[in-house]
Amino acid sequence: MNTVTGKTKGTEYWTQRISEQEMPALCSTVGTLEKLARDDKSSLSILGRSVMHDNALTARILRVVNSAIYSKGNTQITTVSRAAVILGFDCLRNICITAKLLSSLLENKNLSPKVYERLLKLMAQAFQAAVLAKMMLYEHDEEVQEQVFIAALLHHLGESAFWSSGGELTEQLDAELNKLIHVKDQHALIRKRLGTTFSQLSLGIAKNWGLGEVLIKSLTNPLEKTPETQSIFIANQLSEVLTQTEQDPERFEALIAQASEMLGVDAKKFRKKVIRCASATHKLVDAYDAKALGNYLPTEDSLKRITESEEDEKAQEADKLVRQNDASIELKKLKQLTRFTVAKTDFNLIITTALEGILDGVGVDRCGIWLVSPCRKKLQPRIVLGDDVETMKREFSVSLTELNNVFKQCLVKRENIWVNDPNSKTWRAKLGDYHRELVSPKGFVLCPLVVSDKVIGVYYADRVTTLRKFDDESFDSISHFAQLANVCLSVSTR
Repeated sequence: MNTVTGKTKGTEYWTQRISEQEMPALCSTVGTLEKLARDDKSSLSILGRSVMHDNALTARILRVVNSAIYSKGNTQITTVSRAAVILGFDCLRNICITAKLLSSLLENKNLSPKVYERLLKLMAQAFQAAVLAKMMLYEHDEEVQEQVFIAALLHHLGESAFWSSGGELTEQLDAELNKLIHVKDQHALIRKRLGTTFSQLSLGIAKNWGLGEVLIKSLTNPLEKTPETQSIFIANQLSEVLTQTEQDPERFEALIAQASEMLGVDAKKFRKKVIRCASATHKLVDAYDAKALGNYLPTEDSLKRITESEEDEKAQEADKLVRQNDASIELKKLKQLTRFTVAKTDFNLIITTALEGILDGVGVDRCGIWLVSPCRKKLQPRIVLGDDVETMKREFSVSLTELNNVFKQCLVKRENIWVNDPNSKTWRAKLGDYHRELVSPKGFVLCPLVVSDKVIGVYYADRVTTLRKFDDESFDSISHFAQLANVCLSVSTR
C-alpha cells in the first residue's frame, strides 16, 4: 500500500486487502488451524507438519512452550506435535496464532518510526488485555480461558493490521490523529479516511478468517452479560489505562471498582491480581521474543505507585492514632510475659499472650505461629489471631524444601526478618507466587520461635486489611515480643 486512494473503500475492501496482500501468511495459518480443530483424530500430527516448513515460527513456538509460563515439567519439548499433546490443541493453536501474528505485524521494515511506535503500543496493549482477560476467568476451565485470551489479543486486529500495512495513508492518518484530543473526533476521521471503523474491520477479519464466536460476540455486543464478553471488555478498558504514558489513578480505581462488582470479587484482591498481571505480561512477550513491546508495558512497581501515595498518607495517620491507643495494651502484655519468665507457664498461654500483644499492642491485622512439622519439611499454622484466620490456617503452609525461601532463612539463620515489599525483586525470589497472594502487599515480619536453643517454628505478623506499612518501631516491638516469649517458653520446659 504505497499511495493514498482518492476514494474510501469500506470494510469489505480492507478485509480482503489485509487477507490477501498484507497478512496472507497469518490468514493461511488461521485457516489451517481452524480445519485441524474440526479433525480431532489427525489434528495433532498434522499441526506439527503444517508449521515445520516455517523454521522461524517453529523456533518461536518451541521457545514459548518451554518457557516458565507454559512448561508443565522438566522435560524439554522439541517438536510442535509433542507440544500439542502436552498442552492441548486449543492452547497450542493460540500460541501458533500469536507467534504468527507477531511476525506478520512487527517484522515489516518499511513502516515510518511514528507508525511503528503506534503499532508497538497497540500490540503491547493487546497482550496486556489478553493476560488480564484470562486472569479474570481463572475459575473457568482452560478451554474458556484460552478462548478469551485469544479474543482479547485479537480484539484490535483490524487496527493493528492497518498500521502494519504502512504507506502514505498510514503516515497521514497517524499525523492527523495526533492532532485530535477527543476520541469521538478520532473515530470520525478514521471512518472518513477508510470508509469503515477499526472495530468493524476487526469484525470483518474475524468473520472472514473464522476466528471464533467469542471474538465475534465481543465485537458485536461488547456489553453482553456473559463472563467471556465481560472479561474481554473490562480487560481492554484496563489495558488502555495501564499502558498510557501518563497513568490516571482515578480512572484506574474506577475501573477496578466496576470490574470487581461485575465479577463479584473483592476490589482489593482484584487490584492485586491486576498489578501482578503486569509481571506475567512481561514474561509472555519475552517468551515470544517480542521484547520491543516491553517498553510500552507497565511494571508491577509503576502500577503500585498509582495508588500507593494516597493510601500511605491515610494509613500513616491511622497508624499514629492506633499506636496512641495501643501503647497501654502493649505494656500490659509485656508485663504479663515478664511474669512468665520466673515461673513455668502453659505453652498456649505464653504464645497467646505474645500474639495478643503483637495484634492489639503493636497494632497488626493478623499474627500467628507456624511450627515445623515432625518430618521437618513443612511449616504449618498452629495458633493464628486477627483477620482471615480460617484462610491462613487452611491454606498457609510453607514447604521447607526450597533453598531460597524467606521462611527457611528465618529458621536456619535464627534472625528476625522484615519483608518490606513482597513484590520487589529482592523478596520475590524468596517468596513464591502462591504465598505472595496470601501475605500483605505492604509487607510482613518473621521471627524465629526458639525453645531451649532449638528452633521449632516462626512468628508471623502483617497488616493485610488496613494495608499499613511497618516502620522501625513496629518491627522492634514485634521482635521484642517474640524474644520475650522465647525466654518464657524455655523457662517452661526446664
